[in-house]
Amino acid sequence: MNFRKNLGWVAPTLLFTLTLATANDAKASGFAVFTHGASALGQGNAVTAHTQSPSTIFYNPALMNRLDGTRLELGTTALLVSREYEPAGTGTPTSNDSSFFPSSFYVTHKFSDAVSAGVGVFNPFGLGTEWSDSWDGKYIATKSKLTTYNLNPAVSWQVTKEFAVAAGLDVMFLDASLQRKLPPTVVGLPQQAGDVNSKFKGDGIGVGFNVGAAYDPIKDVTVGVSYRSPVTVSINGDGTFSNPNLPGGKIGVPGKSKVTLPQQLTAAVAYKGIERLTVEAGLRWEGWSSFDKLQIDLDNGNSTTTPRDWHDTWGFNVGGRYQYSDTVALLAGYVYGDAAAPGSTFDPSIPDANTHVFCLGTDLNFDRFNVAFSYAYQLYEDRTKSNTISGGLPSPPFSTANGTYRTDAHLLAVSLGYKF
Repeated sequence: MNFRKNLGWVAPTLLFTLTLATANDAKASGFAVFTHGASALGQGNAVTAHTQSPSTIFYNPALMNRLDGTRLELGTTALLVSREYEPAGTGTPTSNDSSFFPSSFYVTHKFSDAVSAGVGVFNPFGLGTEWSDSWDGKYIATKSKLTTYNLNPAVSWQVTKEFAVAAGLDVMFLDASLQRKLPPTVVGLPQQAGDVNSKFKGDGIGVGFNVGAAYDPIKDVTVGVSYRSPVTVSINGDGTFSNPNLPGGKIGVPGKSKVTLPQQLTAAVAYKGIERLTVEAGLRWEGWSSFDKLQIDLDNGNSTTTPRDWHDTWGFNVGGRYQYSDTVALLAGYVYGDAAAPGSTFDPSIPDANTHVFCLGTDLNFDRFNVAFSYAYQLYEDRTKSNTISGGLPSPPFSTANGTYRTDAHLLAVSLGYKF
């Protein structure tokens, strides 16, 4: 019974946990979070070509020039997620509920008719996966949480009356805490020793850039484009394996890896020619094909690679804002996003599927203060797992948790703003 002789299993285990850094809820596609402001969410994020909010730092910083004075905005979203698993054969149906709170802060300032600048802090990517310690897929995933924080300063230049451009820096901080079970035999313990608890904690930082443009080709029409570069994050962490029968009850193995967060491109057209009404429609492309594999290198010299083979995705959205009165605006929108994970590599640690989001909201303006509320219902299309992926472990006798996965989420967002 020598755990050290079984370190060959430690690499897949850490690899598994780092792969979990690619799962999330409330997503556009893959693991990109799309809720970064209550007003934007209420319009289905159809705010790439028009804005009334400093959250435009995320959606299209070229629109900052259309905000007067100095603007502050602070917001958060409650994500209430429900999942169900129905086994394809023998097994136990499982369900779980979880909640997450991605938040944002923005400040913008208009220095002149030509130049505006701002900074935003938000969570552009993230995950939340939580299953019981005894469910069919316990050797694939139990409890996992990952958060990214993007510090995004940006500057916008009004080149002409009709055309503006912007550029910004993305400083990405990543933090992860990820868990699963391991069969005792995998680490050299007898079956009667019971499962081994496996946990990974790691963090890292990466830097990228973003650019945007806004153009008014004719009266009442604006075309907006926003691009964010890929960001490679180097992750350093420790895998911890605990069981009363291990030497000292716990063994840790440091590991390193890299995750490339995908490039993103959004383009939209807004129309304001109907009194009190602004409508917008847009397309979104995300470069998930950069996530073709994941490699991990351990401090003991072991290294391993696993394929992911994700593909680029497309999505679209449409939304509207109706200024009911000077104080009240009514919002509505719809978002569709493709799944990035193919069936061959899909597993329950990555609840990725084609998704539909139905959004409603309101903006309330009180002189210098404004408050935005929105609600969205996110429906994932059913996803069926029918492969032999089992978290880096061999196929049977270890469960692959094949079956049907159903997920939906309720989103409640609020943002508070102030104008100086």
